[in-house]
Amino acid sequence: MNIKEVAKLAKVSTATVSRTINGSDKVSARTAARVQRAIKELNFYPNTHARTLVSGRSRMLGLIISDITNPFFPELVKHFEDQAVQKGLEVIIANTDYKPKRMAECIRRMVERKVDGVAIMTSEADSALLAELTRRDIPTVFMDTGANSLRSSNIIIDYGRGIQEALQHLFSLNHRRIAFISGPLNLQSAQRRLDAFIGGMKARGIDVGTDLIEKGDHRIEGGISAMRNLLRLRERPTAVMTSNDLTAIGALGTIHDAGLEVPRDISLIGFDDISFANLTQPPLTTVLLSRSQLAITALAALEKLIRKEDGSDSNYTISTHLVMRSSTRTL
Repeated sequence: MNIKEVAKLAKVSTATVSRTINGSDKVSARTAARVQRAIKELNFYPNTHARTLVSGRSRMLGLIISDITNPFFPELVKHFEDQAVQKGLEVIIANTDYKPKRMAECIRRMVERKVDGVAIMTSEADSALLAELTRRDIPTVFMDTGANSLRSSNIIIDYGRGIQEALQHLFSLNHRRIAFISGPLNLQSAQRRLDAFIGGMKARGIDVGTDLIEKGDHRIEGGISAMRNLLRLRERPTAVMTSNDLTAIGALGTIHDAGLEVPRDISLIGFDDISFANLTQPPLTTVLLSRSQLAITALAALEKLIRKEDGSDSNYTISTHLVMRSSTRTL
């Protein structure tokens, strides 16, 4: 099966078939639909390597995430890939496991595969590594780590809004002794969540003691360990906020194992609103960070950069907000 047979069936030239396959806007929608029908009928698979040589584009995008075992990221991957497939694009996925060395390998992989652009949806990126993408003129979209330029855009997550809503909710329930379990503080996203918590407490007239701040690792195990430390305090917190939902799930299990109950003894709030958050017992009050909105924004920003539209004036912000369920109650 070859491109000539597709052209014959669709009653167009081979050049029109090629343009259709490569997503050219020079082909009318009606003609493109006829070509696509012919491709499907003949079960024709375009030679992607040849397409790359002709068009100068691989029609592949890179997506770098932190932790494939964290349900937040598979949900993000699904939404990003859904958007890409609709546009005839392929996605190469790489997982850093929160390790800078792995990040270097991920970037090398993207360069070798000659991707048209990369979405880096993690905040442990090293500036020297990111400079390599810029040097090679690869359009890049960052999450919380970069600055807008001619070939890059940055998506800023408004962690503060959701955390302030969570604090306001706890204060309305008469909680004042509130603890926070952070993520790894080498991650800008984790540091910003912690800063928002401390700033929100200070704005309400409370200086948070170091005993009420525990460092986690954005995994269930980190939540377990941090919550054990908080339960050893002479005066335990009446409420706990966490940097992500996996941490909250670990904390929830630890509270239960100690013979206590959420929210009767301790109120608990997570962050991200992963699908499991609604399945815990009790269902977890948490801060929503929309994966679909993040994916749609990242792909749109990449497309703009790939079209060589200046990204330096782009301002992408994703908001967050509290989702109230059953893991908090009045003190």
